[in-house]
Amino acid sequence: MKIALFLTPLSDHFLKLASQIGVTDIVMPYPGLDLDTLLDQCQRISAFDLKVSVIERHVPHDKIVHARPGREEQIEDIKTLIQNMEKAGIETLCYNWMPDEDWMRTSFEAKERGGALVSSFDIEKQPVTPVDQGEMTSADELWENLEYFLKAVLPIAEKAGVNLALHPDDPPLSALRGQDRIIHSIEALERAVTLVPSPANGICFCQGTMAMTDIDINEGIRRLAPYIKFVHFRDIRGTAEHFQETFHDNGKTNMVSAMRTYLQTGFSGPMRPDHVPTLDGETNENPGYEMQGRLYAVGYMKGIMQAIKA
Repeated sequence: MKIALFLTPLSDHFLKLASQIGVTDIVMPYPGLDLDTLLDQCQRISAFDLKVSVIERHVPHDKIVHARPGREEQIEDIKTLIQNMEKAGIETLCYNWMPDEDWMRTSFEAKERGGALVSSFDIEKQPVTPVDQGEMTSADELWENLEYFLKAVLPIAEKAGVNLALHPDDPPLSALRGQDRIIHSIEALERAVTLVPSPANGICFCQGTMAMTDIDINEGIRRLAPYIKFVHFRDIRGTAEHFQETFHDNGKTNMVSAMRTYLQTGFSGPMRPDHVPTLDGETNENPGYEMQGRLYAVGYMKGIMQAIKA
């Protein structure tokens, strides 16, 4: 298992910190479609003895999800991105099928241990994250659109040796603000990876999202183990309708047991701590992605890994 970080910003200072604490892999946000820019970024990161192994977040895909005008252009752009990833040696593209494009929260100022700030969600409150205002798309249409996308892109991914890793809907609800959602359970993830069978058709096991569904996390890891290409290692307190994020050692999940299950099932890919609390002195301009909480999370993860291997 390789510890990865998503850094905001992707500065030399943060890259040096990541290298110093034992991170090996970097998760890069959507880099655009210029190959030279991507190669330059990868070379800059490699100077810190770090490797870009995943591209995740802000990959334009809203027209594909909803089958709106411009879908074919977005699919072609993703094909180009995958081909660029092959040339740069980047192995995994993490994507989602959330109708609002990204995870939804109603606050970024819930209080965790010692007053640290975390994100939270209350289904009865208005979101503070962007909400798609377009025409609603039914669950059946979302599944049809996902199949269409996978059939178009997976042959390119297979040829390039790039894995697709589908992130579950966050929060994992079957509908939200009148819009159907489909990737909200272990069964839905299983359906997605068998919709178009391919060695490149995989998932991102977001442990915090799955914890909202009250499944047994260890059983979920075992069921999906053949398809897990990437892991988001985080925790929450509450349910999909009402929850807040936590420090990695202060949520509802037995994190030691979960890490042991990844090891036992043979997972050897990148794993990042995902959302972390904002600690004292930080601005909370990037809620969930400030640096001090990530330093704590990586130390916690490395400690667990060493303990279970011993």
